[in-house]
Amino acid sequence: MPLWSSSEATEATGGVCSVTWSAEGISIDTRTINPGDLFIALTDRRDGHDFVAQALLKGAAAALVSYRPANVSKNAPLLIVKDVMQGLNALGQAARSRTNARIIAVTGSVGKTSTKEMLKTVLEFQGRTYASIASYNNHWGVPLSLASMPRDTEFGIFEIGMNHPGEIAPLSRIARPHVGMVTSIAPAHMEAFNGIDAIAAEKAEIFAGLNPKGVAVLPADVETVDILVQGALRKDATILGFGEKADAYRLIALKSYKDVTVIQAQLRGAPAVLKINAVGHHFAMNALGVLAAVEALAGDPGRAAVDLFRWEPSAGRGRREIISLDPDERLREFELIDDAYNANPASMAAALQSLAYIVPSVSNTSNRTSRKIAILGDMLELGTDEIKYHISLAKNLHLRNLDVVHCVGLRMRACYNVLPVEIRGDWVETADEFKTKLHTMILAGDIVLVKGSLGSKVSTIVDLIRNLGQR
Repeated sequence: MPLWSSSEATEATGGVCSVTWSAEGISIDTRTINPGDLFIALTDRRDGHDFVAQALLKGAAAALVSYRPANVSKNAPLLIVKDVMQGLNALGQAARSRTNARIIAVTGSVGKTSTKEMLKTVLEFQGRTYASIASYNNHWGVPLSLASMPRDTEFGIFEIGMNHPGEIAPLSRIARPHVGMVTSIAPAHMEAFNGIDAIAAEKAEIFAGLNPKGVAVLPADVETVDILVQGALRKDATILGFGEKADAYRLIALKSYKDVTVIQAQLRGAPAVLKINAVGHHFAMNALGVLAAVEALAGDPGRAAVDLFRWEPSAGRGRREIISLDPDERLREFELIDDAYNANPASMAAALQSLAYIVPSVSNTSNRTSRKIAILGDMLELGTDEIKYHISLAKNLHLRNLDVVHCVGLRMRACYNVLPVEIRGDWVETADEFKTKLHTMILAGDIVLVKGSLGSKVSTIVDLIRNLGQR
């Protein structure tokens, strides 16, 4: 069956459509639209109605609009509604209502996307699994992801984020999850919140739309866990914890071997050894949270524990790559850790800890020790204490054990100024200024971490580093 027929979409949205059509997918971007997609003419920085003609030319099955654009034929397959955003919400709610899938909504200050992808990896071996698109976790991303969910899905995984108070509860009520999961609580988006307790209270709104007899999967080690517990209890949820202090899914110890982490854990009191294809305490915590979530979804956590090793970090979220400076010489390589998608104090600390523990995967042509290098960009949206957070980063014990630390951005200058002289590298105001320097900063055998908020544009440095050689 198609994802949406014209009759289904018309009934769901209350819109008007004079042409019969069926859609196999949904798109909001003509650059990536596929033939047969339903194009949603959202208005953001640009009015999506300006691109309806182009979408139809590229083979869109139909377009969801609030009016017919002047350059679009009267016979074009248009679903006309009063408001496109409301129409998209209606499609998302209808898609949620027509499925028998077990639904989980994932939120948290750190680790949402990695946890979502880890869940997707292990659940795909237990049933037809669908996960929200990319990091589509906001007011339009969640209904868009819901509306894109196939009707025969058995496990649905949806990421829900926020920048301001009051954003999570409406999205939770649209998703109506059976399981609500919080990965972590940490300083992030502090500009809009009055302290860490306020962030925890907003994250606890993930339970606002929880189904009766729902389950709350919580990080037992965070200081604000009581706020999360109270939010779950208000919905009469069963609480399932993970972490070093958890009873159900407890981390006992972990050890890293090159690009693999071996986790000693207790799963419902039984000893277990888990392996994941990534290095870092935060990834180990994500893994335990995933197993707890699989149990909450009525899946098989034992099978999931085995399949965890199939997951790998995605681009921008801790992915490790070998870059060859000379494709004909094995000893002319270095390692890149791409963690440039986002940053806050907690995720920055986790990335530095991972770098400190990593065993080099490449050799070099000299007898020198491989260096561990960090290129750190600004952490954004931290509010009035942003400079304090950047200064505190320089006191991180893992950072102080690195060989070289380079800093990018006006905020990160505060960190750079107090770095120990022996590890202080370069500071530049913008990422673009590293263009002419990188070839002298990185040598064969080095391990290079790039970490910063998306707005700091350190992801462009990742691209420049890749261009130094061949992946």
